[in-house]
Amino acid sequence: MTSADHLTEPAGVPDRPACADVGLLDPVRAGADVDAATGDLAFLQAMLDTEAGLARAQAALGHTPVWAAAEISAAAHTGRFDARDLAVRARRSGNPVIPLVCDLAAAVSGEAAPYVHRGATSQDILDTAAMLVVARSLPGITGDLRRTAEGLARLAAEHRETPMAGRTLTQHAVPTTFGLKAAGWRSLVLDAADRLSALRPPVQLGGAAGTLAAFETLAGEPGSGPRLLAALAGELGLAAPVLPWHALRTPVADTGGALAFTAGALGKLAADILVLSRTEIGEVAEDSGGGSSAMPHKNNPVQATLIASAARRAPALASVLLGSLAAEDERPAGAWHAEWQPLRELLRLTGGAAGLGAGLVCGLRVFAPRMAANLRLTQGLVVSERIAAELGRLLGRGPARELLSRASRRAAAEALSLEEVLREEPALEGRISRDALRELTDPAGYLGSAAGLVDHALQRIPAGRTHP
Repeated sequence: MTSADHLTEPAGVPDRPACADVGLLDPVRAGADVDAATGDLAFLQAMLDTEAGLARAQAALGHTPVWAAAEISAAAHTGRFDARDLAVRARRSGNPVIPLVCDLAAAVSGEAAPYVHRGATSQDILDTAAMLVVARSLPGITGDLRRTAEGLARLAAEHRETPMAGRTLTQHAVPTTFGLKAAGWRSLVLDAADRLSALRPPVQLGGAAGTLAAFETLAGEPGSGPRLLAALAGELGLAAPVLPWHALRTPVADTGGALAFTAGALGKLAADILVLSRTEIGEVAEDSGGGSSAMPHKNNPVQATLIASAARRAPALASVLLGSLAAEDERPAGAWHAEWQPLRELLRLTGGAAGLGAGLVCGLRVFAPRMAANLRLTQGLVVSERIAAELGRLLGRGPARELLSRASRRAAAEALSLEEVLREEPALEGRISRDALRELTDPAGYLGSAAGLVDHALQRIPAGRTHP
């Protein structure tokens, strides 16, 4: 076998570029709807849509012949262009728009060719295409977030009074309920959905330095540039910005921040589920986990694992987009170029994680008996906060704390329940009944306002929705 033999496609497998990124090392997004929506062909089509939309907008204002705009629109389909060839040629020009414009002009008649890309700069096309890809990806992501929130709402309502150990700094703290935990996850997911729903991806059009001068000169209509910008926004279904934003990268930074927040919100849910599904905890489990290549008994929490991986990658990608805010001049060198791939990866990661999140929570198995058993592991110590308050009323705060500290140490050292130790405390003899001690040390009786908090949290509805 030669060194290149392993790159040869097996018989019957269609030819494909050796460099094609099909998500082999990125199962978070592989096969997800967002994968196709952010692929090279999707970006190519978005650039073509922008070129066609610009021609139609100019035609609507009388700046370009209608027939030319129609011809350009008819030619603006990815099947007529070689994405791989455009990518290679982009190395010479610094971006793929320049070779694309050449190929699009060649794809139309000689009479229509002068109206291709008329007055625009490469950044106008690429920025607008990126916003088109964002706008086309967001509905799927927010839809999955809403499905996730609906699944969490059902869990929260069903388990509003299901006691479990609250954990702080890895240790049992005081009791909580699984419903309150699920309501907290839902709150974060709705925060993410609200942030994404608030995004209004804008069109980009400014010409060489953001003045719209070329468009007005070519049209012979001074002051017509803003009207053209608004017309292009209408053609593409994007927002019309107040100003061209070549070096004012708020739209990209806001998108990156909202996507990274979303990945992190889903990551919190995944992190908790990974802990709670540990063998020694066993309070939840994925409906259909993944197997192990070496250990047949395992049921790995694969969906939570993949979501957690996305949450760890997203902040670094968002930091690139935030860093590009510091862009020099009217059009920077390298800053907007650096955004392309991180923005795409953030869309992919967040979209993939949102889809996984919906599947995870809708199939999550909850083991209330195991939660109850884990609550009993400390034999009453988990409610020491409650007991300290009650004993403080009987003995005074200082003596009560001293007594409880002594009793807690003895209970841990002798493997006794806190209730047993407190029964033998001389200071409590005749001052508190056995029934009262039993009630005080019952974790299920110390849930505070957990159920009420769940009810309150479930009153919140996703942006744009109303209660039936």
